[in-house]
Amino acid sequence: MSLESTGDPLGYAADVKPLFREKDRTAMLSHFDLWSFDDVREHAPAILGRLEAGAMPCDGRWPADRVDLFRQWVAQGTSA
Repeated sequence: MSLESTGDPLGYAADVKPLFREKDRTAMLSHFDLWSFDDVREHAPAILGRLEAGAMPCDGRWPADRVDLFRQWVAQGTSA
């Protein structure tokens, strides 16, 4: 997984899902599944807000490049 933008549209399976660790998925399963495209797409604005605030994941904020990649995926329309 490269965090550099190539200008190509980002996809969930190739670009976003690998950002989430098993630990992240387990922590969120009572709310939704971070390894489910449909769940992440549905909750993308809330996930992005928590990532930007540093409230997700629970053990420390993501580096800015990861947040930017997720933000870019949301802005591009959350494709699979």
